[in-house]
Amino acid sequence: MIINIRKATEADFPAILGLIKELALFEKAPEKVTNSVEQMKEEQGLFQSIVAENKDGEIVGMALYFFAYYTWVGKSLYLDDLYVKETYRKLKIGSALLNEVMKIAKAENCKRVRWQVLNWNQNAISLYEKAGAYIDHEWLNCDFDADAIRDFKPLKTISAV
Repeated sequence: MIINIRKATEADFPAILGLIKELALFEKAPEKVTNSVEQMKEEQGLFQSIVAENKDGEIVGMALYFFAYYTWVGKSLYLDDLYVKETYRKLKIGSALLNEVMKIAKAENCKRVRWQVLNWNQNAISLYEKAGAYIDHEWLNCDFDADAIRDFKPLKTISAV
């Protein structure tokens, strides 16, 4: 099978959002996707993406990432999502996308590539371990969603001088 891996463009946002929604369904949380193509267009300076397309030009996989700064190591690439449509899995497309992400991280002189994987997604965990990734079982995620940010009540603090 011939797969083309390329940098995504704004024209790819509808397909990418479709993959994001498929991923959310796969992760048993479809209701959590609030993003839209319009929002992606407004915020496109904050993320980058690569896509995998089949010989017919259909986007069948994607990796969405952004650059971050971690105090302990410096410039890093955060891989927010790597997803391949179910019918295209086991064809090494995920491996091709991960290879491209690592190529980008090297070219950008990143000191770390970080992402998350659900503890029950054994296929993904196996791929990442095979690639040499360290799976950290110590750190926990801390999130505020949009409602929690809006409803945040400031903590009591010391008096500022």
